[in-house]
Amino acid sequence: MTTKPFMFLFAFLFAFSALAIDTNPDAVVGTWLNGEGTGHIQIYKQGDKYFGKLIWLKEATNPDGSEKKDINNPKKDLQNRTLKGLVILRKFEYEGGNVWEDGQIYDPKTGNDYSCKMTLKNSNTLEVRGYIGLSVFGRTDTWKRVK
Repeated sequence: MTTKPFMFLFAFLFAFSALAIDTNPDAVVGTWLNGEGTGHIQIYKQGDKYFGKLIWLKEATNPDGSEKKDINNPKKDLQNRTLKGLVILRKFEYEGGNVWEDGQIYDPKTGNDYSCKMTLKNSNTLEVRGYIGLSVFGRTDTWKRVK
């Protein structure tokens, strides 16, 4: 028995699965663990744009038991909102080729918003790049799919 047909079938299925990810705008939808391992972000579609909210935090409460708040937000009226449930990814558009662009990411550690681009490297790895101005002036965080 020859293994050539099986190798061909395996190569075909691998190529097809890569193509399926490439042409699926919703492939980014799901729950992701950030690079530091401190939070889960649920990415979802609303209309034709993609958003993400914090649904789990490794340290969700303060020493006194109260929920952590958005204390670093420069807008005083937003500093009392809880971090859990906070939408940190906003208005991403699928550009094709496993890339979502023209979005914003909010960093609760600094209270800053950044332009952002997401690239799905494979079905379980997402590169999230926040930047100011040009993408070359930024930082990439690698997220892993939780579900």
